[in-house]
Amino acid sequence: MGDVPRGSRNAERGSVSVALAAGSLAMCLGAMAVADLGSMFVARARAQAAAEAAALAAVVQQAPVLGQGSDPEGAARAEAERNGATLLRCECEVGRSDAVVEVSVEPRLLIVAAWRGRPARAAARAELDPDVLSYRQDG
Repeated sequence: MGDVPRGSRNAERGSVSVALAAGSLAMCLGAMAVADLGSMFVARARAQAAAEAAALAAVVQQAPVLGQGSDPEGAARAEAERNGATLLRCECEVGRSDAVVEVSVEPRLLIVAAWRGRPARAAARAELDPDVLSYRQDG
């Protein structure tokens, strides 16, 4: 009963190694997929930070009294690019008290091909106190 024919024992030799290799490969691929998911979350956070910075830069340019310039869209674009994002939309004009921007950031992906070409997008709005626009310095 305890005797196993010698030929059948040799036939299964190494099967644990194959199973271990397949399991290791599956775990590595799973870890890379989780890393890609994390990369998407990081890209989303970077996009939101870039959108907020771009909106603030645009709204500061919209108030001539602050003396920062008069190109709010250019300022928003430059700030978005400094933060690794691309400006998609800027609703901003000199004299208005608010600015709305939308940006996108491309995530750095390793394995999940279905997510490639899908940028993380974010929008932000910044508003100045309307009194800032009507402020007149006594001369």
